[in-house]
Amino acid sequence: MEINPIYQALLAGLFTFFITCLGSSLVFFFKSVNKNIMDIMLSLSAGIMMAASFFSLLEPAIEISKELKLITWLIVFLGFMLGGILLYIGDKFLNRLEKKGKKTISNLKGAIMLFSSITLHNIPEGLVLGVAYGAIIYEINNATLISAITLTIAIAIQNFPEGCAISIPLRRENISRFKSFIFGSISALVEPIFAVVGALLVIKIQVFLPFILSLTAGAMIFVITMELIPESQQNKRKDLMALFLMIGFSIMMILELIL
Repeated sequence: MEINPIYQALLAGLFTFFITCLGSSLVFFFKSVNKNIMDIMLSLSAGIMMAASFFSLLEPAIEISKELKLITWLIVFLGFMLGGILLYIGDKFLNRLEKKGKKTISNLKGAIMLFSSITLHNIPEGLVLGVAYGAIIYEINNATLISAITLTIAIAIQNFPEGCAISIPLRRENISRFKSFIFGSISALVEPIFAVVGALLVIKIQVFLPFILSLTAGAMIFVITMELIPESQQNKRKDLMALFLMIGFSIMMILELIL
């Protein structure tokens, strides 16, 4: 609690990176991983991140905006939508690159594309972490160390299957286990970097804090609806995955309300 928020954000980013490394390390032990377990982890983290986007990001953004006497609804709306639009543009850019290479695409190229997309979507996750820790210094309700740590755990949980999703397909293409592990791990190296960037942005430019909080919430909601929910809903037990999402949401909500 006595550590500077920038260092807290760095530690959080390193922790999520470490969990990605753990997921990637499964390539040393297995040729495939139980999809049901991975889908449950994705559903839980989607629920936790969904709750965090409101309780830890949007709600503090609304409170700060009111304190600074800004046009609250406009600031929050613009930030939230821009966060989603930026990721939408990034997703379209990746799809265009993928289509251009489809004539010669192989399973290896598909794995590389997966590596690229996961690396890019780890950037807003790093920013989210940084913003969550940076906002603590303003002592606003819901922008607390507990909520930031809970958010860190949620992002770490969903990073675990992401590490597997890169390293194991690469291994199937006869790439060595060690190289597959390295590629799976470095996909999350951007998180500690952008966690520090996010914390610095929040601390140095207070007037933009409501906008940045809203933007990161929008980016997180986009990632949840584009990546986590669709992936987990490919499971045969879609109804059970939906329940796990609700459990994840409830965990974050209860922690916010009690702590």
